[in-house]
Amino acid sequence: MNQPTIQPTNQPTNPKIRIEHVSYTYDDKTVLRDVTLAVPAHAVTVFLGPAGSGKSTLLRLINRLNDVLDHTRLDGRIFLDDQDIYARGVAVSDLRRRVGMVFALPLPLPGTIRENILYGPRLAGLRDRGRQEEIVVRCLTQAALWDEVKDRLDSPAVSMSGGQQQRLCIARSLALEPEVLLLDEPTSGLDPISTSKVEESLFELKQQYTIIIVPHSVQQAARVADHAAFFLTGELVEYRPGRELFTAPRDRRTEDYITGRFG
Repeated sequence: MNQPTIQPTNQPTNPKIRIEHVSYTYDDKTVLRDVTLAVPAHAVTVFLGPAGSGKSTLLRLINRLNDVLDHTRLDGRIFLDDQDIYARGVAVSDLRRRVGMVFALPLPLPGTIRENILYGPRLAGLRDRGRQEEIVVRCLTQAALWDEVKDRLDSPAVSMSGGQQQRLCIARSLALEPEVLLLDEPTSGLDPISTSKVEESLFELKQQYTIIIVPHSVQQAARVADHAAFFLTGELVEYRPGRELFTAPRDRRTEDYITGRFG
């Protein structure tokens, strides 16, 4: 018999994100079923599960990227700090400044490396050259990219390798100083060396940001997770500290997935 959903033994008392009884349907198909969990600040929380389990959908709901989709229904509430992000009057543009997102496919903007980093700040009205340069250095350093590109900041971003482009996209997201960083399979198309560099950057980034990542493999999830949530067919099966979930899962379905019996 399957055991009930397991919550973390060290639930944060003041979580950065609270997801309360969230269900989501699309074209009458249930994608998420009554999901409740709390995401701690300054940690890496992993959403893992097979394709179609709802993990990426939940990531997008935290950033309200599904707002433009028709024939959908969202029940439940999602809080950033103590604010319901779907409450009337919430400015989506402000939310997305606070919650950045990076996708699986790196998509550098046209222009130089420097221009990619400064796109958001300039759009927000930043004109101070000194402040702009500070942002470029800070963001590229946080994304573990500065040493590789500091001598070619005015080169086209598309001239970078795939791994560098993905880290550039992370750096670009950091330029507006978000509080939360969402990563949807950010290393799925990268080589092992580039993947390792992205993973290493997460350990530095979590000191300043709250990170939620959908990993591209169970192995990656185990390497980076401070907390891990396992999803299956839209249900949150188990949510615990990462080390506990990967070494001593309490639900047979979780064990079967992380040991490769399915998925």
